[in-house]
Amino acid sequence: MKYLGLAYFTPEKFAAMSPAAVEALVGQCPARDDAMRATGKVRLAASLGDLDGWKTLRPRQGRTQVSDGPYTESKEVVGGLFIIDADSPEEAVRIASLHPAATLGEEGGWAVELIPMEFHFET
Repeated sequence: MKYLGLAYFTPEKFAAMSPAAVEALVGQCPARDDAMRATGKVRLAASLGDLDGWKTLRPRQGRTQVSDGPYTESKEVVGGLFIIDADSPEEAVRIASLHPAATLGEEGGWAVELIPMEFHFET
C-alpha cells in the first residue's frame, strides 16, 4: 500500500529561530533523507517552495478563483511531501519516522502526517 507523508512546519516558530539554529537544523536533514531513501520504499520525496510562490485555486460561482498563498488557515503549513510503498502500516510508520520532520525541528514546529492512499495512478 502507498502512503502519503506530509511534512509540516510552523512559519512563525521557524522564523523566530536564529540563522545559526536554522543552519544547524537543516544541516542534519540530508543524512536523515538518505536513510529514508535507503529503505528502497520511498517513491517520491520533495521539499515545497517558499510560501510566497503558492497559489490556491477554488471553485467560486462556476469559475476558478486563484489567490496567493497557502489555503490552510492553521498554524502549520506543509513544507514537504513523500510517498512510501510499504508492505504494512507498521513499515510505513517506521520509514516515515526517519524523515527529518519526524525526528528533528521541534523548535520549528516540525511534524509528519502519514496518510494511506486509497487510489493512485502512475505515469
